[in-house]
Amino acid sequence: MSTVPLAIRPGEVPATRRVRPLHRWWRDAAGLAAWAMLLFVAALWVSDQGVQQLGSVAAALTSTGRLTGLLAAALLLLQVLLMARIPWVERSYGQDALARRHRLTGFTSFVLLCLHIVLISLGYAATDHTGLLAEVWDLVTTYPGMLLATAGTAALVLVVVTSVRAARRRLRYESWHLLHLYAYLGVGLALPHQLWTGEDFTASATATVFWWSAYAAAAGALLVFRVALPLALSLRHRLVVDRVVPEGAGVVSVYLRGRRLDRLKVVAGQFFVWRFHGAGWTRGKPFSLSAAPDGHRLRITARDLGPGSARLAALPVGTRVWFEGPYGALTGSVRTGRKITMFASGIGITPLRALLEELPYEPGEAVVFYRFSSPAHALFHHELEHLARTRGVRIHYLPGHRARGRASWLPALYASVPDHTILRYFVPDIAEHDVIICGPTAWASAVSESAQQCRVPRERVHFEQFAW
Repeated sequence: MSTVPLAIRPGEVPATRRVRPLHRWWRDAAGLAAWAMLLFVAALWVSDQGVQQLGSVAAALTSTGRLTGLLAAALLLLQVLLMARIPWVERSYGQDALARRHRLTGFTSFVLLCLHIVLISLGYAATDHTGLLAEVWDLVTTYPGMLLATAGTAALVLVVVTSVRAARRRLRYESWHLLHLYAYLGVGLALPHQLWTGEDFTASATATVFWWSAYAAAAGALLVFRVALPLALSLRHRLVVDRVVPEGAGVVSVYLRGRRLDRLKVVAGQFFVWRFHGAGWTRGKPFSLSAAPDGHRLRITARDLGPGSARLAALPVGTRVWFEGPYGALTGSVRTGRKITMFASGIGITPLRALLEELPYEPGEAVVFYRFSSPAHALFHHELEHLARTRGVRIHYLPGHRARGRASWLPALYASVPDHTILRYFVPDIAEHDVIICGPTAWASAVSESAQQCRVPRERVHFEQFAW
């Protein structure tokens, strides 16, 4: 284990960095814009005689198919925008909330796309008095852009199938991320069909301007925030590996140095997507900062959970580092008061360790519950004890396997006592605290439930899920 904190020296209390406030109206504005887009798409369908065409079976199938196709296209573009990592949107929602909306939007868009294909095929078959399979074949082989659209649909099917939870569990993060990029291919291949044969896209100047603008906005957001901005920041700060330090069983910390890091707008609790030059550099891996940024160095800590994190232990000093970010809303900006209680499980201690170093609080105002399966898996013991001595952090270690037979965030030692009773015993004034949680989803849910049973308001319970 490392014995010297990154930014704290004996007897020294670190200067706190200014945390950018969360502008809640950004979240409301983004949600309102999304709904306005869907309503505008529906209005375009209505203005193009969509309702009037519901009179006969064949026309109703075709018209409904047009509407589902329009909504599927709009949701597909919204899905792209949700993961474009637009800074003010990402900071107001947090990556976990955006990921949930991205997943819901994606599955809804895919269902509407399937309905579009079925309804349009049935409608055309009824109009032409032909069989369904013959009509599908005719649509694919004779209509402009349909072969490309079919290939795009196949790409989207691949993305959807690998996004199902059961499939995600069987894939490494790197493989899933690579397959997920086919969504952009699917969107691109569908564009010619929509613009060449989709009458709702070309029915009026308003529709044409809207759809071209929507596609341009989605493509522009990706190019600016996923390509240009990360590249510019990486070139500006020129991060390289300074040293690699073993922290425990299968865990290493990577220290990074670079230029003008005091100008990098990052705070404790945030994470970056990292790419290390050499083998595997094309596949980014998200890691949180495990120490507060001090303007000179950065530190990340990772457990050996796969090829991406395992490679960190063998990184040579001087390895060039490319990064995207910072991302994440689990920062000091979520606090509503001075008192704070943190819950960490396993490697989840990394962002909370950084927050403990950076946040302002008086002795006794910060409490930490740190859960780990065995002493060999405990991280930052010396650093946490240093924070306890110099800043008055109250730390409660929770070693051992979890209690069986119930959803609990406590080890088996406390199995006979309700979780909220233990929490109230260790932190009698917990209702006055902000609660920050970092750990597996089920474990974090158990913590959240205990906190709310102790009358902690829901808006004071903060958890950002990093699972993909």
